[in-house]
Order: sequence, then structure tokens, then C-alpha cells
Amino acid sequence: MRFLSGLVLAVVLGTGTGFADTVPTDKMQMQLSFAPLVKKTAPAVVNVYAKTIQRVQGAGGPFDDPFFQQFFGRGQPRERVGNSLGSGVIVDKSGIIVTNNHVITGATDIRVALADKREFPAKLLLADEKTDLAVLRIDVGDEKLPILPFGNSDSLEVGDLVLAIGNPFGVGQTVTNGIVSALARTDVGASNYQSFIQTDAAINPGNSGGALVNMKGELVGINSMIYSRSGGSVGLGFSIPANLVSTVVQSAESGKKIVRPWMGGTFQVVNQDIADALGLDRPEGVLINNLDQLSPLREAGLQQGDVIMAMDGKSLENPQELNYLLGISHIGDSKLMEYRRGTTTKQVQIKLIAAPESVERQETSITGKNPLSGAVVVNLSPAVADELGMDTSAKGVVISGLQNGPARQFFIKGDIILEMNGAAIDTVDTLQRVVAQPSRGWVIGLLRGGQKVYFRLG
Repeated sequence: MRFLSGLVLAVVLGTGTGFADTVPTDKMQMQLSFAPLVKKTAPAVVNVYAKTIQRVQGAGGPFDDPFFQQFFGRGQPRERVGNSLGSGVIVDKSGIIVTNNHVITGATDIRVALADKREFPAKLLLADEKTDLAVLRIDVGDEKLPILPFGNSDSLEVGDLVLAIGNPFGVGQTVTNGIVSALARTDVGASNYQSFIQTDAAINPGNSGGALVNMKGELVGINSMIYSRSGGSVGLGFSIPANLVSTVVQSAESGKKIVRPWMGGTFQVVNQDIADALGLDRPEGVLINNLDQLSPLREAGLQQGDVIMAMDGKSLENPQELNYLLGISHIGDSKLMEYRRGTTTKQVQIKLIAAPESVERQETSITGKNPLSGAVVVNLSPAVADELGMDTSAKGVVISGLQNGPARQFFIKGDIILEMNGAAIDTVDTLQRVVAQPSRGWVIGLLRGGQKVYFRLG
């Protein structure tokens, strides 16, 4: 029934007769099909197999039962091989493939199976957790692979016909059709740059990393996730826009790490109460909560309490949309910002910059007889915080890594150390002086996931 609806719509729009009830009137109209489009695009969609090594507690068998563990303990950790299956899209004839980062996270071996069943080992060029994208390369010699060219995802409109191509549940390459159900969906995934395309084309587990294709045969999105209580498709699928995918692929091909523009502030959604207080006709725009001293917005004259209404003519409804527009931009670009202060609307050009390294990192591995031994710590700056996926306004000393030592038992990457034994920790130098002092016990305060945590060790 869904396919028939699509055909009727195509007939109506193609003949210019307007929106009216109609049925196919001849054999040619009855034979309308997506088959030519599928033949053109499907060969560029591949299967991605990722092997991981997982450490699990216990030796296996009956002694993993909690009853026996009461008497014999939990046993030694053992390794177990895990496998994940996803899809990918060839975007360059040289063998460049894009997929979801969650498909290959922790993989020790990645293989790609082409539409013609041939398999190749894949090299990971770039894994970007912030966008949930990964870029792979396979070596096929001088062979020119089929590709899907990038389309302009910003030109999509709600109601546009699309195809989803991937390998759901491992059953083999599958094509489904639907429409663009919504655009700029936010707060539906783990990405920092949320502006998903929503579609009702059936997307299921295994489709992750597959293609969302428009009627021109262009890649307009990478299928990433679904909303489902059963685990199967219920018509709520979400794709990462191709314009964002393209910027990640460009970074991978250049061999450079991704450095995204930095606004240097914290922002929030304008709800009805805020809109009323600011005299806005409706809730819209992004409210500036505060700005770093080095923020390009501050330098251009914006201040706390201003509402950013649009960037380069594209209206903003929430901070995620602002992050998305920054995610598809480049350092050095100049952007026109429209903002409102009181009852006045203003415009100003902003030059995009990278997050600055405002303080020296002083990366240090802590040693000695203290609970932080084995932790790698650095001074926080906007640049360090951005690299670690943290709030770029965070200050102090952060754990950037964990090596062998007692710190692995008590701390995690991203912990901000606030104080030790009553001493405020503001720099790596201060922390080193504190841990060098002998102590029978340690009272430690830290910031973990935005929450203050205090505990005593020893």
C-alpha cells in the first residue's frame, strides 16, 4: 500500500495535474518502479563486519553461577570474541567507505563485503564519536568501485521520496522506500551534532551505516538509528545528513584530525517562559547563557542574554542546530549571525576559530604511593575539553587517560579533580605537590558527568 501511494503521487506530480485523486491510466504508469534507481545505487552499499575482543569475568561453565561464586570467587577474566554487523557506503572510487562509528567501536578486525560478495580487509581512517561516523578504506588495486555521490541534504523537504539501502538482521542487501518524515530532529541520539533526517522507510538493526538515497540517486544521509520498543522498524528511522558526513570524509581523506569551529559559550533552548520574558512572539532562537573571554561571539559584540536567531540565514530552534551548522563549517569561515537584544534585531559577521589552548597542557603521568598513580592528567583548556568531548567551559585538571596502576580502580577518563585532602586542585603542578606529600588516607573530590563526587581512600 505504501508503494502504491508513492506511485500515485509520482503520476500526479509528473503530469502537472495538481493534487487530485487519480489512478494509473495505462500500462506504462502501472509499471512505474524504483528498480532503475536501485540498480544505479545499490552496488555502492556494502556490508561491514567488525570483530571485537571482549573481556568477561569468570572461567565459563557452572562456576559462573552466582551460587558457586559465593564459595569459589568470580574467577579470572577471560576473553570472548564478539562480532557486529552493519552497512557502509562507498563514497570514493579509491575505496573510501563511510559507516557508523558504533558499528566498528573497539574492533580489532574490520572486513567489508561488496555487493558482488567479494570481501576485503578494511583500514580505519577516522572514527568520530561525536558524529557517530567512521571512515574506512579498502584496497582494490586499480579497480574503480561504484560510488554514491553526495547530495545536498539541506535541500531535502518533508515529503520527499527516499530509499533506505542496507543489510538488516544480516539477511542480505535490502531496499525499502518511504518519505522524509521530518528534518532537523534533535535529542534523539548520542551525537553532539544532532540534526537527524527522520524517515518512515523501514530501517532495522544491521542497517546502521547504510544509505539514505534521494530520487536523483544521491546519498543524502547515513542511516544511524531507530526508535523502537520491539527492536524492529516502526517507521521512525533517523539518518545523519550527508552534508555533515561529507565534512567528516574530507577530514579522513586529508589525514588530519577533525577540528571543528568553537563558539566559546553555553546556550539553551528558548521556551515559552523565556520568550515571554524577552518579548519574543514565539519560542525561537538560542539563548546565550554565558561566553568565554576568548569567544568569537564576545569579540563580535554579543553578550549573555542575547538570542541567536539565525546563522547564514538558517533559523535556529535549539543549540543542537547551532552545533550542526558549526559541524558542517570550517575554521576560518565567516558566518552572518542574526541575533536579538531586547526588541532590536542585529546582524554581525563572525569568523570561525578553533577552540584555543589557553593554558599549557602539562600532560603528566602520576606516579608514587597514591590512588592517582597511573592516571594521565592535563590542564583543561577549551581545546583539551573539545578533544575529550567535554563542556569547553570546564576548568581545572582532568584525567585524560589511565595506565597501569591503582587509578584504574577508582577513576575514569574525563574525571575533573577538584580537591585532595582539603587542597583545591587548579593546575597539574598543584596536584603533583599534593600527591607527593605522604598521607595515611586520601579524601578526594571530583566532577564526574556534571556531578560532584567525594570519597575517602586508604
